[in-house]
Amino acid sequence: MNLRKWFYLFWRTLCVGGIASLITGFILTTGDYVSSGTADYLLYLVILFGSGMMISLYSQLGFFAYLILNYMGRGTFSQKTWTYIQLALTALALLELMFFRIFMNEGNGASDLILGILILLTAVVTAYFKVRATNSHALIPTLFFMIALTIVETIGVLSIGDHSATAFTVIPLLACNTYQILMLHRIAPASSEASANNTEDNKSVGGKTSSLNTPAN
Repeated sequence: MNLRKWFYLFWRTLCVGGIASLITGFILTTGDYVSSGTADYLLYLVILFGSGMMISLYSQLGFFAYLILNYMGRGTFSQKTWTYIQLALTALALLELMFFRIFMNEGNGASDLILGILILLTAVVTAYFKVRATNSHALIPTLFFMIALTIVETIGVLSIGDHSATAFTVIPLLACNTYQILMLHRIAPASSEASANNTEDNKSVGGKTSSLNTPAN
C-alpha cells in the first residue's frame, strides 16, 4: 500500500464515519434539535459529523493494529493454527460481551445481547461479501476483525452504560470497520512475491486473489 492509496482509504473512512454518525443522529435525536431552531440544528449536524470522523480515526487505529497483529500471527504460527487462534479469540470476545459481563455484574443484560447479535450479523454479512470479492480464506480473518476488534474498540463506551452513547459509537465503528476490510484487497493487492509463494492457494480458488497474500484479508 503506497502513500496515495493510504490517503485515499484515510479520507474515505473519515467520510464514512461522519455519514454514519449523521444517520445515527437523525434516527435517535434529530427532533429535539429541530425544535431548537435552524442555527442549533446546523451546529448539531456539524458536531455529529465531527464526532463520526473522530470515531473513524479510532477505527483506523484498530484496523492498522489488526494488520500488524495478523502479520505477526501469520509469521509466528502455521496458517491452520493461526486460523484456530482467531476463531477462539472471536468466540471469547462474543462470550465476554454477551454473557461474561452479565455474570460479573458489569453488563446491561438484554442490551449487551442485542449489541452482540448486531455485531455478529454485521460481521457475517461483511464476511460474505469479502469472500465473494476474494476467496474463502478471507472468511475467518474478516469475522475476527469485525467481531473481536470491534468489541475491543467498544469496551470504553460500554463502561459508561448509556445506550445512546453506545449507539453513537458502535454504528460508526461498524461502518468504518466494514468499509476498511472490504476495501483492503483493492488498495493493497497481492505482491508478485507473495503470489509466487501461494500459487497453490490461488489455483484452489480459481485465480482470485488469496487472502493469504495480503496483510489482513
